[in-house]
Amino acid sequence: MTVVPELLPVPTAAIIVVAAGAGTRLGARAPKAFVGIDARSVLRHALDGVFAAGPAQVIVVAPAGHEGDAETALLEAAGDRRDLGRVVVGGETRQQSVAAGLDALWGDITTVLVHDAARALTPPAQIDAVVGAVTRDAGVIPALAVIDTIKRVDAGDVVAAVDRSELAAAQTPQGFPRALLEASYADALASGVEYTDDAALFAAAGHPVRHIEGSPMAFKITTPADLERARQILAAPVVAVPVTSVPVASGPVIPRVGIGTDVHAFGGEGSLWLAGLEWPGEPALSGHSDGDAVAHAIVDALLGAAGLGDIGQHFGTAHPEYAGAHGEVFLARTREILAEADFAIGNVSVQFQGNRPRFSGRRAEAEAVLSAALGGAPVSVSATTTDGLGFTGRDEGIAATAIALVYSMR
Repeated sequence: MTVVPELLPVPTAAIIVVAAGAGTRLGARAPKAFVGIDARSVLRHALDGVFAAGPAQVIVVAPAGHEGDAETALLEAAGDRRDLGRVVVGGETRQQSVAAGLDALWGDITTVLVHDAARALTPPAQIDAVVGAVTRDAGVIPALAVIDTIKRVDAGDVVAAVDRSELAAAQTPQGFPRALLEASYADALASGVEYTDDAALFAAAGHPVRHIEGSPMAFKITTPADLERARQILAAPVVAVPVTSVPVASGPVIPRVGIGTDVHAFGGEGSLWLAGLEWPGEPALSGHSDGDAVAHAIVDALLGAAGLGDIGQHFGTAHPEYAGAHGEVFLARTREILAEADFAIGNVSVQFQGNRPRFSGRRAEAEAVLSAALGGAPVSVSATTTDGLGFTGRDEGIAATAIALVYSMR
């Protein structure tokens, strides 16, 4: 008897990974997508995230002459899903490159995502969230709230402040219903109008575009500083501060240790944010900010170790500018507070208690985000349950405890 292997269903979603840009602002000899972050290229890291997401046709749009490099990265990232991938050559403009990707779509595809290879560290969860949010008549983009104060300027003069509550920083992948996107591209290519991104092109054709929460990890690698940031996140370097070499005014150096705890109940709005990551599909924690108990416990541990107060003093309700802010913002500002007081962060260990989310598969991602927010100081995160005991065991919320080591540089 002949055994016929089970055929996997053909995906209905496709991801066009645009890697055809020259990347002149990066100042590299090779096109940006083929510059190394570590042992792997920008493109390879982007494809690792794409293939870690749900099954989809993957089309890499490469610059002419680099098809072989793109094919190698695609096959290495795809593993046993290599049949889902294909490389095509891009055009002179971004729109021409995306159009080349659209021409390579399978007939079964109904949802199309357009993703910049330069957003190499985009979490797979963000890709899946975009796929799930696209509807038959509307596109979707991931976006982050603008936290910095924005000014309108004219030459060297500041003209006015801009209300940042109405602003958002767009990211990729941007998702669309296939039929409407193809029609929008046909109109744009015929008119010769160049748009800044696919959402703008889609909206110009009269179609609605909605947004979902983006991720700080989905930043775009454009400049050498961006490339270095990506390298630091991936390397998560240990900041070694030998006790015997720390400069002090007098006497021996004494490391200082702090402990921090934080508790948040489920019941907030939007998605769950925990350990610096978004967890689509999980119930959100309630709080003045994003309710990230892990990040908040780390803040208290660091401030306590340095004797600089607590999270309520620096980020509580008396500071409305932090309402809704993510844990990464709290951590970055805490690092600045410590540096202003001449403290260096040694390392941080944190554990949270809760029945959800399933954490082990994203541990490295969380540790990289938290470490980057602390300027590269190593952060280790673990998770446990309480065997059904207490409010965490009843799935009412999450508790976290952190221990931090700092050094006085005075």
